[in-house]
Amino acid sequence: MMEHPGQKTPAGVFLLALVAAATVAFVWLIAPFAGAILWAVIAAVLFEPLNARVLGMMPRRRSGAALITLLIIVVVVVVPAMLLAGALLREATAFYARVHAGEIDIGRLFVEAQAHLPGWLRGWLRDIGLGDVDGLRTKLAQGVASSFRTVAAQVLSIGQGTFGFFVALGVMLYLTFFLLRDGHAIAARIERAIPLTDGQRAVLIGKFVAVIRATIKGSLIVAILQGATGGLVFWALGLPGALLWGVAMGVFSLFPAIGTGIVWVPVAIYLFATGAIWQGIALAGCGFFIISSVDNVVRPILVGRDARMPDYVVLIATLGGFELMGFNGFVVGPVIAALFMAVWDIFISARPAPDPVVEPPPGA
Repeated sequence: MMEHPGQKTPAGVFLLALVAAATVAFVWLIAPFAGAILWAVIAAVLFEPLNARVLGMMPRRRSGAALITLLIIVVVVVVPAMLLAGALLREATAFYARVHAGEIDIGRLFVEAQAHLPGWLRGWLRDIGLGDVDGLRTKLAQGVASSFRTVAAQVLSIGQGTFGFFVALGVMLYLTFFLLRDGHAIAARIERAIPLTDGQRAVLIGKFVAVIRATIKGSLIVAILQGATGGLVFWALGLPGALLWGVAMGVFSLFPAIGTGIVWVPVAIYLFATGAIWQGIALAGCGFFIISSVDNVVRPILVGRDARMPDYVVLIATLGGFELMGFNGFVVGPVIAALFMAVWDIFISARPAPDPVVEPPPGA
């Protein structure tokens, strides 16, 4: 008779140790492709409803449905993302090259903006240590030079790592195909391996799927829309580096309580300060009523309110994930936070409720 792995017998303990050792070794083995695996899981979870619809039109052909869904992912997501990354890299390199060559003098722009400020504000800037124009120009020049070197290094590393990038992309697409085709069977095996009750497993896995979809649909898609809207506004106003500003707004929109205002508000203030009044009014109006409203209008449509976490939890988890894992942390951070909250909810619900406190009657 086969022993259950959880039985506290020598064979059961050895089997558990063997499972743990094999799992750790396998995780160590696939660690170099952790990013590709993460985005394969995300793509499979996000496009599973589409795959189900395609499969409904061609039953008994799971491989064909998964392949069609994968081709849609490549056309709709992968190719546009690669084109955008290439355009962004070219514009960033050209922009920093102009700054490095002196064609764009960041220090002069700062001096011009400061000269148009009212006297009380210039005095306040001096009081907080921002009145030393020459010192600030030197620091800005050093910062721009450092940024240029960073961008140049990134360009070189991307060129050298092209083969590795395409290998990771191939792994991601290859794994996505099998997750789309066999995802339900894989999920069923994972559910069986989790030592929880049926209800607890459903809560945990449901929370995992809901947060991935909420993070992608409610954060990344909104970030893309806000970044695209902001970039178009900057382009329409004739401001240089519209693509860079748009990407910056998209990135900052991923952080609750920060948002796109950290980009367009200083630029609008600069336009007002340098006498570009109508451009400043147009940018401020578009920022308040168009760019910022995208989040309030689009997010509730894409994501149900029940899948959202408190903004302070999302902010801390996103910042922590970004610090530890870079861009992947934008997804991993909120997912870990959601699993943390779900596990604690399960733990609290499993504990017996405390006995109610019975107060003595008056006068007793």
